[in-house]
Amino acid sequence: MTHLIIPSRFCGPPSSGNGGYSAGAISAYAGDECPEDHARAWPTVSVSLLAPPPLDTPMSLAPDAEGGVLATYDGTTVLAARCTHDEIPDVPPVDPDEARAAMASYAGLTSHPFPTCFSCGTGRRPGDGLRIFPGRVADTPALDDTPVRPRVAAAWTPDSSVTEDYHTYVDVQPRASVPVTWAALDCIGGWAGDLGARLMVLARIAVRLDALPAIGEEHVLVGMGRGGEGRKTRTSSTMYDADGRVVASAEHLWIAVDPAAFA
Repeated sequence: MTHLIIPSRFCGPPSSGNGGYSAGAISAYAGDECPEDHARAWPTVSVSLLAPPPLDTPMSLAPDAEGGVLATYDGTTVLAARCTHDEIPDVPPVDPDEARAAMASYAGLTSHPFPTCFSCGTGRRPGDGLRIFPGRVADTPALDDTPVRPRVAAAWTPDSSVTEDYHTYVDVQPRASVPVTWAALDCIGGWAGDLGARLMVLARIAVRLDALPAIGEEHVLVGMGRGGEGRKTRTSSTMYDADGRVVASAEHLWIAVDPAAFA
């Protein structure tokens, strides 16, 4: 039986996996069930997070009845992944200088619900966590019936500790792994939503990969709030490379939770 393990380095809260990394880790198995598309190296995959992913613990992987794949632990379904043909639009870009400057206003520098988070945690050292610290930038303008949307942005340079180690690329440029790329697209969405105002956890993420981020190259990540209702918040994020090309885009669904559950 195939198993999925989330190493403790890739935590979100101290005792469970970063949502984006965990979803990215299972996405490769969902890809095995996707219709072949010769135009794309990676299928677009949607992952639902149904329970906190355990760390350093084997989760059993098995196909579900709808052509997706499930990760379960101790009788509980933790992750459910499937291919999707839904369009994932790109968040409008931000100039790299503006993204770098925005990081100084990162709300997590003042108060962070999960400082251990692999993606955005302030308690992680360089070379250990990604330290993606998004701050507010100009909102997207209103166009026709599209309302103004809040945006955040950050600059990020992946280092050699997150290098993909089992693929060979025609350009021989070392690149970050698929799970790390999903992690980089994760929390910036939460900070574009209302994570600064209430505790939320990732409930679903869908990612379209056009490429993987190059090691040692500065990238710009942009997150955008898309509104919500009740306990739900919807956001999007896009990663751009040093030449302004889209690397990947994501859409997220976040659910507000009781802080006592993570005390």
